[in-house]
Amino acid sequence: MADKSTAVGIDLGTTNSCVAYLNGGEPQVISNSDGYSTTPSVVAFTAQKTWLVGLDAKHQAITNPHGTVASIKRFIGRKITDDDVQKDKTLVPYAIEGSENGDIRIRLDDQLKSPEEISAIILQKIKQDVEARLGERVTNAVVTVPAYFNDSQRQATKDAGKIAGFEVLRIINEPTAAALAYDFDTKKNQRIAVYDLGGGTLDVTILELLNGLYRVLATCGDTHLGGDDFDQAIMQWVLEKFQADHGVDLRQEPVALQRLREAAEKAKCDLSSAPAVDINLPFITKKEGTPLNLSYNLGRPDYETMVAVLVERTLEPCKKALRDANLTPNDLNDVILVGGMTRMPKVRDTVRRFFNKEPNTKVNPDEAVALGAAIQAGIINGNVRNALLLDVTPLSLGVETLGGTFSVIIPRNTTVPTKMSKLYSTVKDMQTSVNVKVLQGESKVANNNKTLGFFSFVGLPPAPAGAVQVEVTFAIDSNGIVHVTAKNVATGQTQQMKVSATSGLSKDELERLVQAAKGRVISTAPKAEKESKAPVEAGKKAGALPVTPTSSLAPLPPESTPGSGDAEVLTGDMINFLLKDPDEPNS
Repeated sequence: MADKSTAVGIDLGTTNSCVAYLNGGEPQVISNSDGYSTTPSVVAFTAQKTWLVGLDAKHQAITNPHGTVASIKRFIGRKITDDDVQKDKTLVPYAIEGSENGDIRIRLDDQLKSPEEISAIILQKIKQDVEARLGERVTNAVVTVPAYFNDSQRQATKDAGKIAGFEVLRIINEPTAAALAYDFDTKKNQRIAVYDLGGGTLDVTILELLNGLYRVLATCGDTHLGGDDFDQAIMQWVLEKFQADHGVDLRQEPVALQRLREAAEKAKCDLSSAPAVDINLPFITKKEGTPLNLSYNLGRPDYETMVAVLVERTLEPCKKALRDANLTPNDLNDVILVGGMTRMPKVRDTVRRFFNKEPNTKVNPDEAVALGAAIQAGIINGNVRNALLLDVTPLSLGVETLGGTFSVIIPRNTTVPTKMSKLYSTVKDMQTSVNVKVLQGESKVANNNKTLGFFSFVGLPPAPAGAVQVEVTFAIDSNGIVHVTAKNVATGQTQQMKVSATSGLSKDELERLVQAAKGRVISTAPKAEKESKAPVEAGKKAGALPVTPTSSLAPLPPESTPGSGDAEVLTGDMINFLLKDPDEPNS
């Protein structure tokens, strides 16, 4: 029986998604309508103008490549001009376009859909299955995101939840949620590392556990490194060999590319247990009217050599997280593995070698994040009272200063929620307004960081340069989302700054999508179309609840007190307002 005030925990994954809830105080995975503990994060819009999600969508992908969307998480909250997006565009069969403000849109037939809406359709399917299982309406959810997601990606994920009909109680980091699922003895002071390599992202988080407190010390990661990249490595190997053997580039053939994508994913999974696999795709294409078959053998040693650079790439975030936590591998009590890619022997060996200890794998890596999110939902609802989670912001937050440099206000790995302030002063006589560029990242060069948006402060009293001081306050809430305020120090005038987002859905667009989602029907493929063979990624049925056939946090830390010394300098000309950092040389 569900605990009172039922709220679910959702791992909205790149490849697969999973949902759990508290059942008698214990986290329990809820299986989908097909009886599996995970649902493929795949959405399809068919020729019959219907929506399919999960296995139904995946099963028809070969015959409907342009209308089937997978790995949408790699695009949520990103811009069409991002280098990673431009690379991935060439490897997916569906069309990716840019909106007027540079956001990503997916073309499905005559429709343009945002990544938020595609993600919302996956969440709608999850919501539908949960309500069928529990026999009640469920609207509250904790949704997880990669720890290294920036503000735009977090807000976009929260918007997806709202479109799907959820009240998103909290956005929490995936590795932190996984740590909750492991049920450590927190009466002992322990330090653990979470190595989370999933379908599209990598996160490494260092936590300290004591008396029910899960405190994140540091986190690092890569939001564009995961199982999809290992699939693509196999695909590229096959594509190059086939082109060399037959003079045909299969990249130009969407149906062939989709068949190869599925074969590459299966080969990757099989190589975790088998010494070699055969990749056989008969009648993959034609050349001058003659059918061509694709058949290659891939051994595990060759595969591991092929992806060695990807595996080694996961170690730099491990090193950085340990440095930021002021720890060494020998200071850790445990290392837990999360994400489907951690089943790969090469990955496990690499983690074992780096941390000098045997990784902990006692919780299913596909379910750990959702189970932990369910526990966090219980903490918020008051159903769990013996645990408290304190997370951190993964990236520094600040503003652009004169000369194009990045002035940090909130450093990375600061515990959230948090609020920090800095003083700025005007540099022009009679300056009455300020417009500041808000950034998130680690580069000292402003343009190398993610632009979150702009905030404006108007109504400053005309005065000589330097006479007016403005206290700018940045706050990060428990979801990791940024808020900005400003105050005129002399007059006490305070203005709540609304960040003018440079990406994401507008308020009107979000409301329109919420209303449109209420009328959306997610169809079920006819039984004749369903494959009897369980897909590799569906996960085990054991331990998951079947679906019936019918359809308190820590207070904010004290606000930092603005320094009584020199204030940084704020300039403004209503065209390009910049800040001048007094620590930087005059330009």
